[in-house]
Amino acid sequence: MDRKYKIPFALAILTTALVGCSSHKAKEKEVKPNPLPKIAVSQSLAPVFSINVSQTNKIDPLRLRLDTENGVIFAIDPKGEVEAYKGKQRLWKVKVNKHGLTSGITAANGMLFVGDAKGHLYALDQENGQQKWIAQLSGAIISAPFVQNDRVITVANDGTIFANDIASGEQTWTYKMPDPQLSLRGQATPVALDPRTVLVAGANAYIYGIDTVTGIPRFQRRVAVSDGRSDIQRLIDIDGQPVVSGQYVVTVSYQGQVTVLDMASQRVAWSEDTSSLVGPEVAEGKVFVSTSDGKIEAYDLASGQKVWSNEELLNRKLSNPVFFDNSLVVGDLDGYLHLVDPDTGKLLGRAKSSGEVRTLRVVDAQLYSATSKGAMTIWQKR
Repeated sequence: MDRKYKIPFALAILTTALVGCSSHKAKEKEVKPNPLPKIAVSQSLAPVFSINVSQTNKIDPLRLRLDTENGVIFAIDPKGEVEAYKGKQRLWKVKVNKHGLTSGITAANGMLFVGDAKGHLYALDQENGQQKWIAQLSGAIISAPFVQNDRVITVANDGTIFANDIASGEQTWTYKMPDPQLSLRGQATPVALDPRTVLVAGANAYIYGIDTVTGIPRFQRRVAVSDGRSDIQRLIDIDGQPVVSGQYVVTVSYQGQVTVLDMASQRVAWSEDTSSLVGPEVAEGKVFVSTSDGKIEAYDLASGQKVWSNEELLNRKLSNPVFFDNSLVVGDLDGYLHLVDPDTGKLLGRAKSSGEVRTLRVVDAQLYSATSKGAMTIWQKR
C-alpha cells in the first residue's frame, strides 16, 4: 500500500485515540483549548500586505506559505493558481493546473517552484509566471522545495528526495529515506547545513545530510526515540523544519524529543522529552518549542537547561514559533498571533488573522503568516 493512503488512516486512528469513543466518559475527557488569556497589551503587529486564497482541507492541514525575491511577493492558491505582487499591485496571475497545489512556494534564481498531490514539480518564470518545466516525482509534494547549487531539492511523500537541474528540470539524483508503515501527514522543508549540504528530516526520527551536487549521503543521525507500546504511540515524525545555528542542528519530533546535535563533535549535545509537529526556533542563545499540547518552552542552547515554560495557551494548536523584532511570535487555532517575551515567556501582545495559523516565517525582517482559511499576510511591529 502506498504511504499516501496510510497517512489519513494513521490520522484517523490518532484522532480516535485522543478523543475517544462517543460515550459520556469519553466526552468528559475531551480536551478544550484554553480561553484567550487576558493581557496588558504592550506590543502589537500591523499588516503591511495581505491576500486571501482558497482555504485548505481541515483533515489535511497543509502548510502553505508566501515567498519573495527581488522585492516581489509570490503566493499560491490551493486551487492551482500562482500570483505575483509588487507592493499591493498584482503583477500577474496564472493557473498552474486544475487539480490544485499542495506545497509552499519557493522563489530562487529568478524562478518559482511548487508541487502538487500528484507528484508534479512545477518551475515557473518569476517575470510572468510562464511554465519553464515540469518534473514527475514519486509521490505527493507537501513541503516547499529547496534550492542549492543549481539543484531543486524536493521531498516526495514516499520519503524519496529528488534533485532536479534548475534550468532543465532533468533529474540529477535521488535518495530514498526509510518509509515507516505509519506516519503523520507532514514533511519538513529541507534546509542548508552548509554551502554544499542539504539537511532533510524524515518520518523515522533521523536527519540526513546529503551532498546537493552528487546526491552522496554525508551522514545520517537518529535524533529522537520513542518508548511507546503501540504503533500510534511510537509515531515519531520530524515534521517541523530543523534549525541550523552555528555548529548546532536543532530538531523536535512528535512524541519524541527536542534535540541539539553538535556537528563539531558529531554528538548529541543534549535532548529533552517533548512533542511537537512544528519546527523549533533558535535565537539569543535559546531554543524555543511549541509543544503539541500548547506549551511554549525555552531551553538554553548550549546546556539544554529549561529557561521557562508558558502554559497560558494550552490546547490552542500552536504554530511554529519565530523570533521577530526582539519578540517571540506564535500563532494559534483562532488566528491570533501572540507576542512573547523571549527572556521570561510573558505574553506581551497579540494580533488577529483569519483561520488557524499554519505557518510563520521571518523573511527580510518581516513576519509572514499563512492560515487554514487562506489568509496570507506580511506583518510589521506596530
